[in-house]
Order: sequence, then structure tokens, then C-alpha cells
Amino acid sequence: MGRIGKFFREIKSEMKKVSWPKRKELVNSTITVIATVFFFVVFFAVLDTGISNLIRLILE
Repeated sequence: MGRIGKFFREIKSEMKKVSWPKRKELVNSTITVIATVFFFVVFFAVLDTGISNLIRLILE
């Protein structure tokens, strides 16, 4: 049981050292991630549609 207690004490100690982001940083990072994901969704959708149409033209 002593090892488990030591483990959790070390976790608590390490978590105090963590530099947590401020709200503004978190919001900016979230917006960046959502915008990046949206960009790649649109990019790959256009790419997929283009390749699908190209294959249809070749096979017809």
C-alpha cells in the first residue's frame, strides 16, 4: 500500500509543476484546431471528389 501512496504523492507533486494554459490561450488553441480540421475536411473532400470524377471519366 505504501508504493501506491507514494505514487499518488508524486503525481500530486508533478501536477503542481504543470504550467496550465490561460483561458485565452486555450480558446485560441481550440479555434486553431477546429479551423485546421475544417480546412483538411474540405481539402480531402475536394480531392476525393476530383479523383472520383477522374476515375469515372477513365472507366467510362
